[in-house]
Amino acid sequence: MREIIVNLHMHTRYSDGSGTHKDIANAAIQTGLDAVIVTDHNVLVRGVEGYYRVGPRGVLLLVGQEVHDQARAPQKNHLLIFNAERDLSALAENPQTLINGVRDAGGICFIAHPKDPEAPAFYETDISWEDWDVQNFTGIELWNGLSELKTVVPTKLHGLFYAFFPQFIGYNPIRETLSRWDELLSHGRPIVAIGGSDAHAMHMSMGALHRVIFPYEFHFKTINTHVFIPQPLTGDVPTDKKMIYDSLAAGRCFVAYDLPAPTKGFTFKAKGLNQSAIMGEEISVKGGVTLHAHTPIPSDIHLIKDRQRIGVWKNSYAATHNVNEPGVYRVEVYRSYLGRKRGWVFSNPIYVR
Repeated sequence: MREIIVNLHMHTRYSDGSGTHKDIANAAIQTGLDAVIVTDHNVLVRGVEGYYRVGPRGVLLLVGQEVHDQARAPQKNHLLIFNAERDLSALAENPQTLINGVRDAGGICFIAHPKDPEAPAFYETDISWEDWDVQNFTGIELWNGLSELKTVVPTKLHGLFYAFFPQFIGYNPIRETLSRWDELLSHGRPIVAIGGSDAHAMHMSMGALHRVIFPYEFHFKTINTHVFIPQPLTGDVPTDKKMIYDSLAAGRCFVAYDLPAPTKGFTFKAKGLNQSAIMGEEISVKGGVTLHAHTPIPSDIHLIKDRQRIGVWKNSYAATHNVNEPGVYRVEVYRSYLGRKRGWVFSNPIYVR
């Protein structure tokens, strides 16, 4: 398997972002990403997918969409849609109908910013997901950059501080979202977690002060989704696109906060009697299973089973744990950064059956 870094959930001038697809590609190349997935609101932009290059470096730019019912106030139930190949915004009124439409079109979909609170100081309403009776979605956006920002700006002064010092924002996925994911996993079927920057590069003004909140380049250094594909990217768009979306659908990925330190090299694997598994995969408990997590630098590794924390390895490169019970096992990793312990890696589960 080959690890690539993907930033997903972002917006251009086609909806409420400030940049072009070329601007996004250049920012992604500058920050060393392998791929980006642009998701403008209720529009599927065609003719822009492909490899973009600056000198010897390049990035694969893919296009999905973020769909929600624009007639609803407030506009809740946002869905990220990838690989559907057709505009599905006409189905937005009913979330289940929309999800069914994604599946019929051969795509995958993720509930966007499941918990997205209001920010009254900036006249932002709560746009959380509400229809939790839906079925057959691929997963959820576990960590969303703009949703988290809304939790730390009770006043305009807080907003001004974070506009100039955005590196202080990132702490963890919103706890309600993390709890919701564990609850969904307890129902017995895989639910894939991804991390989205929700980059807009918004231009904001407060009196004489003007600031871009936040440049694409900054977002691309923060919340990413690291995806494990079966072979290196080939340079052929259809081939590479299929590898990325197949791996996202299978949960062969982890959510990373790459600002404190690069997370590339993190692994979470299982070895059983006659088989092995990585994130997103199943393994039989028969004969016992050994779980192993590895981080590229020392950190605090937490092993979670069925919502319960069953082990913590502090300031360690590795964690090994033998299990003989079925369950949903996942890993959270924490590091100190700017004087505070922060979430660093959130793995997708290994399903011990």
